[in-house]
Amino acid sequence: MLYHLLTPFAEEIILFNVFNYITFRTGGALMTALLISFVIGPPLIRWMRVRQGKGQPIRTDGPQSHIIEKAGTPTMGGVLILLSVVIAVLLWAPLDNPYVWTVLGVTVGFGLLGFVDDYLKVTKQNTKGVVGSSKLVFQFALALLAGAVCVAVLRSTEGVDPAVATAVDVPFIKEWMIPLGLFIYPFAALVIVGSSNAVNMTDGLDGLAIVPVMIAAASFALIAYLVGRADYTAYLGLIYVPGVGELAVIGGAILGAGLGFLWFNAPPAMIFMGDTGSLSLGGALGAIAVAVKHEIVLAIIGGLFVFEAVSVMIQIASFKLTGKRVFRMAPVHHHFEQLGWKESTIVIRFWIIAVILALIGLSSLKLR
Repeated sequence: MLYHLLTPFAEEIILFNVFNYITFRTGGALMTALLISFVIGPPLIRWMRVRQGKGQPIRTDGPQSHIIEKAGTPTMGGVLILLSVVIAVLLWAPLDNPYVWTVLGVTVGFGLLGFVDDYLKVTKQNTKGVVGSSKLVFQFALALLAGAVCVAVLRSTEGVDPAVATAVDVPFIKEWMIPLGLFIYPFAALVIVGSSNAVNMTDGLDGLAIVPVMIAAASFALIAYLVGRADYTAYLGLIYVPGVGELAVIGGAILGAGLGFLWFNAPPAMIFMGDTGSLSLGGALGAIAVAVKHEIVLAIIGGLFVFEAVSVMIQIASFKLTGKRVFRMAPVHHHFEQLGWKESTIVIRFWIIAVILALIGLSSLKLR
């Protein structure tokens, strides 16, 4: 909105020229989302504490200390994140960019699904919300639509090889892509849905999910900025995707909203993000990765989320096939809780892992 309102006056008022720069607007989105979080956070938490009563239902098969400490804490903190991100993006991003609307649509759509899920859990006071199959159908439908839009926009962009739109970039290998053809659509949907649910599984301890999300968002804001510039892509040997640089603004907004949410989610948490936050943030990361053609890099940068999701799949498969569990409890962060690790130890060590994985993922931009 600010971009469209102020850039036409850039020639008359030189100060307004800064709104032409993605880097400036990314910083503006970050600060706006952060300030919105600080302003609406306290009253929103008070209101949710009154409305939700007993708060989010806690799994009863976990450590007893975990159940006692978390009981009664309100959930749906993702509403705070979503409001901050959406308002900041609408203010600072160009509203005629199809990539911005696609990623924003996935973020809001998955957030609404998570909100319904959280609402059912709170009102019924159990850990079951929306039926799993219904949730997946909605996620895949929206993700397929988002993937199709990204492919169509890139394929119709002048000066871009249409074959690039249906191919997947391979990190660490220069100018080598895997042509998927029509399989690009289910692949894109799988990336978005997988990312969304992986972040959801990671969200189990105070601050555990939000910091890795911020790290991934910052990383993909940089990737989006580079991929959206012909000069940098030529130098680094990356795929050039015109217009996708504006997704850096969304990455900045997620980073700012995440910082604001962490203020209230730091141990002991005053509020949980719930599925409202985890599903929307994971979906946003997946959609950005699809748009910038760095889906495999997302699996590296978001390797912590992958680890959490895989631990659940291994646990289920092992129990069904052998009747035995590989982990004491899944997702894997609960396994370490059962081993006697303190919550703060698990969270900080997982943050460190997230930083290391982000550095490895970003290094793939140059090491080719």
